[in-house]
Amino acid sequence: MTWEFKLEPTAKQVSEIEHILDVCRNVWNFALRERKDWLKSRKSPVNACSIRQEFILPADAPFPNYHIQAKRLTAAKTEFPQLKTVNAQVLQQVLRKLEASWESWRLKRSGLPRFKKPNRMRSLVFPQMLKNCVSDEGIKLSQLGWVRVRWSRKIPDLFQVKQARIVRKASGYFVMLSLQADVDIPAVAPHGHPVGIDVGLEYFLSTSDGEQVKRPRFFNNLHRKLKLTSDPAPSHGARERASCCNVD
Repeated sequence: MTWEFKLEPTAKQVSEIEHILDVCRNVWNFALRERKDWLKSRKSPVNACSIRQEFILPADAPFPNYHIQAKRLTAAKTEFPQLKTVNAQVLQQVLRKLEASWESWRLKRSGLPRFKKPNRMRSLVFPQMLKNCVSDEGIKLSQLGWVRVRWSRKIPDLFQVKQARIVRKASGYFVMLSLQADVDIPAVAPHGHPVGIDVGLEYFLSTSDGEQVKRPRFFNNLHRKLKLTSDPAPSHGARERASCCNVD
């Protein structure tokens, strides 16, 4: 399960979080651009090309999936030293998220992933936590150190913190902790008498035991009452006139 807590980072930690989010945004946009270029290179007609420019990839170029882009990300650190300033696992989680969004679009479950504008990357994930990372004062995260947390409730000793997601909201920074407990819940033994129920038109329901309940005709039974209650009640003046006419 996942619990959410409010963070109270220092000014230096806020600057570091924003730096990580900016690098993650650049990785997202670059990886998405690679996927779109590969897709466009397969859609270009053989007898025409774009008036402005055309990015052509080799015919045997593989699709840049998560594994290929993860290897390229490691090699790109020599060319872009800024990538070394962010935890490698955090950047890999960005590629995993892009892979899931791309597959969701491919299966027509959602729209095509979009490029991230500045301040549009609002969360980052630390997939692995440090040992003894939770204390009464805060939580210890890689690259950030100890960050103060406003603990709204105590985490039981039975649970272990598996990963942390930092989310930037309008009201501040929050951390979403994924908790796991190694507890074996025994399966409930089958008991009782199972009954299958089918709802139809001729009969209201039919059970697997052969019982059939006829369709209740509520409208036919209550039609007369509905008609009587629909008549408007006589006004007070009409009742007085009726009583005067009855007087001899």
